[in-house]
Amino acid sequence: MNHTTRTMLSALCALALHSASANDQAAHPPHWSYQGATDAGHWAALDDANKSCAISREQSPIDIDVARAKKASLAPIVFMYPSGSADVINNGHTVQVNLAPGGSIKVDGQNASLLQFHFHTPSEEKFNGKNYPMVAHFVHKSADGKLSVVAVLLKEGKENAALKAVFAGLPAEGQHTALSAFDPAAVLPANRAYYRFMGSLTTPPCSDGVRWQVLKEPVEVSKDQIASFQKLYHMNARPVQPLNDRVIEVSE
Repeated sequence: MNHTTRTMLSALCALALHSASANDQAAHPPHWSYQGATDAGHWAALDDANKSCAISREQSPIDIDVARAKKASLAPIVFMYPSGSADVINNGHTVQVNLAPGGSIKVDGQNASLLQFHFHTPSEEKFNGKNYPMVAHFVHKSADGKLSVVAVLLKEGKENAALKAVFAGLPAEGQHTALSAFDPAAVLPANRAYYRFMGSLTTPPCSDGVRWQVLKEPVEVSKDQIASFQKLYHMNARPVQPLNDRVIEVSE
């Protein structure tokens, strides 16, 4: 084998290795977490796809200054959440409940389909600098691909019957639990007044343009239910982000 042939083979091998590495990275995005060298302060540096985590000016979560929220005649959120099957999945960052198709919300004449909800502890949203023990984020997607999240705050109190089956069978990382019947509407509080603002995903890639609705009234979960989730995730909340020039509206 002459020098030219060896050089060409080396170049081809290097190209193949680079391609394999790129394909592997695409299939397995860089690991991120809530603590240590891959925590929220490093997300943007882990992957170019995460640049919004550092440069976007409408990131979530935020600290809501209750007194300064602008009172507005916001249209009520119309929840159309039917009962159906659900799949409870531990994805390594949280416990997520994937719901059967058919659920949706309607706000300001716009519909968005309910995809899933998941938990954070403590609540990622703060109110005058304080968190709730947990929050459930209900994620919706409109026909044009835009995301809309409804946040349901969870405070310590009596056992939550609607979430009993979820908390009773929280799966280990990488595992799932199937529920034959689950009613997401039963998780919502009676009072549907809410705060509204534009924000982002609270996990990588931190994409902005997400419409946020945070329900003002929390719902109760028991101390044991909170503890069962915190055995899996002691803390999985992104720190609050600057509000910048955004306006927080609150329904009257």
